[in-house]
Amino acid sequence: MPLDPARIRAHFPAFDEPSLRGQAFFENAGGSYTARPVLDKLDHFYRATKVQPYGVYPASIAAGEAMDLSFERIAAALNVSADWIHFGPSSSANTYVLGNAFAGWLKQGDAVIVTNQDHEANTGAWRRLAHRGIEVREWRVDSQTGRLSLDALDALLDPKVRLIAAPHCSNIIGEINPIADIAARARAIGAVTAIDGVSYAPHGLPDLAALGADIYFFSAYKVYGPHQGIMAVRPSLAMELPNQGHYFNDTKPRYRLTPAGPDHAQIAASSGIVDYLETVAALADPTIIGPDPYRRAHAAMRAQETALAAPLLTYLRHKNSVRIIGPDDAGLRAPTISLALDEPGAVVAARLARHGVMASGGNFYAVRLLEALGIAPEHGVLRLSFVHYTTPEEIRQLMTALDAELR
Repeated sequence: MPLDPARIRAHFPAFDEPSLRGQAFFENAGGSYTARPVLDKLDHFYRATKVQPYGVYPASIAAGEAMDLSFERIAAALNVSADWIHFGPSSSANTYVLGNAFAGWLKQGDAVIVTNQDHEANTGAWRRLAHRGIEVREWRVDSQTGRLSLDALDALLDPKVRLIAAPHCSNIIGEINPIADIAARARAIGAVTAIDGVSYAPHGLPDLAALGADIYFFSAYKVYGPHQGIMAVRPSLAMELPNQGHYFNDTKPRYRLTPAGPDHAQIAASSGIVDYLETVAALADPTIIGPDPYRRAHAAMRAQETALAAPLLTYLRHKNSVRIIGPDDAGLRAPTISLALDEPGAVVAARLARHGVMASGGNFYAVRLLEALGIAPEHGVLRLSFVHYTTPEEIRQLMTALDAELR
């Protein structure tokens, strides 16, 4: 593996917490542990600069500078300029605001494409546009594999389509979708793309210039940071969309898609995410290459996770009582592995907890997807999600627990 787990875990205070000792964390898709640089910056902001930022006195000036740094650093990690970046209270809140903005930008007779693979945050906000006279077309998954086919997308495309909303990867399926191909198809017909990166970003922030998406959003608390939502929106599009903030802030890009006041401290702490990614790049095996620290960190995290997921998927393939949702090839997916079982997922998760395995079961706000796969949402799935700081020993702990509890 390209990363030494001990050296990586030294940057997460949770692994020194006595109450968590012996607990293997397999619910990272719900929120990852917070990296030390983020916690240090959050603590400093509350101690030294918890004042109204962007004022004229030193503490206020320092607070604004700390916030500005996060806009710049997050943008650099995504390979875009700082005017792409918008912070909000959560990804669900951010897409809700975007849905309202697009309601004033689209015209009756326009069409949007949504999937039934998404978390509801990146489908419900767009589906509600039907009440405004917008045609909503559903790009449906294969009912057996859960896969989104580009051929099925092509069948939905025509000049009426103005928006395609899709996940970079599903929080249940885990398969990594071809976003660059989706974005290219959108551009070819004059449409824009809104990509849900919540389930992908914890495994390495993407190069947005390479993806070509117009909107990309993710949750900072799943990327080792504070509980915030981060959106990257193409600046020209952001200025076209109707202002969602106070009228007198119409010319201020950071305010137009943020109707509520942002959490200053958490914005300032978010630059710690990027500090941590640079640490990952520095700790990676020299064979991991890339044009900048963020691409190297991405490559190292993905390689680490693929190596961890491979033996688990091999083990699960031989469990007759288990249906793996999504591909069983570790190279094609994020390590968010959902299992359809005879018992409700939450029931099995509760039993795994007796073995020190922290996992969860349910529908994970992907009700439409489970229905398409023939799984009752109230029955749900067992979801086992991990990231690059997971260890081979924890994977073995999980498999031992599954042996004991799967019927």
